[in-house]
Amino acid sequence: MASNRHLGRIVALQTLYEQDFRLEAGDISFDLLEVLDRNIGRYKETIEDTKFIKSLVEGVTKEAKKLDALLQPLAPEWPIDQIARMDRVTLQMGAYELLHSKEVPPKVVINEAVELAKAFGGDNSSKFINGVLGTLLRQQDADKAAKAETPKPKK
Repeated sequence: MASNRHLGRIVALQTLYEQDFRLEAGDISFDLLEVLDRNIGRYKETIEDTKFIKSLVEGVTKEAKKLDALLQPLAPEWPIDQIARMDRVTLQMGAYELLHSKEVPPKVVINEAVELAKAFGGDNSSKFINGVLGTLLRQQDADKAAKAETPKPKK
């Protein structure tokens, strides 16, 4: 299942990358579900968990602006719209999984994002992705710890 999820993330990355590129280019004929079905279809003999891929793609698409707003302060020297498209999409996927996936351990999410960056990004992409998502995870952990320490009001 793990390698199946890895391939699923690759398909999600390809789909989200194509979406980002085509929408930025003003392609009004872009149909996310059509592209997603095409990309999943390429690996139909290998991929079993298509629900995971669809959930990831649809979630990142729906939350893209929120994810960008969350990620921007974590890499202030890199405006989100100036980050390489592949790195930005990889960060969005990783951030989405960190925030919404209860079944995948956070370190696995980050490791998967780093592996995608090594395979599809530039020379320094994996370090950049690791640093930004690692910071997001530390922030999440600190927020959880602060909430746990806050005493609940008595009724």
